[in-house]
Amino acid sequence: MARPTGNARLRSIAAATALAVVTTFSLSAHAADSVKVGSKIDTEGSLLGNIIVQVLEANGIETTNKLQLGNTKVLRGAITAGEIDIYPEYTGNGAFFFSDEKDPAWKNARQGYEKVKKLDYDQNKIVWLDPSPANNTWTIAVRQDVAKANHLQTLADLGKWINGGGDFKLAASAEFIERPDALPAFENAYGFKLNQNQLLSLAGGDTAVTIKAAAEKTSGVNAAMAYGTDGPVAALGLQTLQDPQGVQPIYAPTPIIREAVLKEYPQIPALLKPVFASLDGPTLQKLNAQIAVGGADAKKVAAKYLQSKNFIKNTRRP
Repeated sequence: MARPTGNARLRSIAAATALAVVTTFSLSAHAADSVKVGSKIDTEGSLLGNIIVQVLEANGIETTNKLQLGNTKVLRGAITAGEIDIYPEYTGNGAFFFSDEKDPAWKNARQGYEKVKKLDYDQNKIVWLDPSPANNTWTIAVRQDVAKANHLQTLADLGKWINGGGDFKLAASAEFIERPDALPAFENAYGFKLNQNQLLSLAGGDTAVTIKAAAEKTSGVNAAMAYGTDGPVAALGLQTLQDPQGVQPIYAPTPIIREAVLKEYPQIPALLKPVFASLDGPTLQKLNAQIAVGGADAKKVAAKYLQSKNFIKNTRRP
């Protein structure tokens, strides 16, 4: 067989190089086209993130899984930087994002949603899709035995008890302890102040961990940072305290997405709208409890729920 000439070899090399470039470009473009789905590190974040991933995948939209990426600050930085494309956020966090904690709109479900939707689009081209009807607001939960013995029903009761020398220690995330619209807002409204010896700061923002610490009396803890949709509270012997002054904003779970990605996949809002509309408070409490108390895998809990509501098909073989 004749050996190829120099020009033939050059043409072959050029063709191979061109093919490699095209292939590499195609693979890169394909990877870039996948929707990067993020979520917060807590139980509900993992649940909602898995729900988004599975709904998109079931409808032919390739995703890149970046679930349980970190706390609110981490996720916020990631979506504004384009490192993720979509994740479940909470309407009330708009007060924190835009340094507007005093606006009463945040304590109204519709007004808070419309406000954050406009602000985030105008400033960041981030689109807030349709929210869930649930309110995952921050609260404080105390052990039921402590609540009963000291007649604690509200945060006002808690403030009076603490100021009277009550033996109180709270497990919470650093974010809850430090954010002006979280623990400091409760302290200001109800006239108490916790010192360092009354706080156990735990990494991350998973209330399943803080609630467990209170249930097990870890380091003397008898209360926990909790959310309105937490499933483990009652199951682990805790009781949430009412907020009669309405200190906390409404935190409605809502998928948010970068406009550039939404233009590429305009069907996403219609796919997620009925799913999030079905996730009311009791439903989220039940699903969260399956994960945090029952030890179920968030991915499996999400799949089972979506299949039961016919949002996705059961692909398991008989």
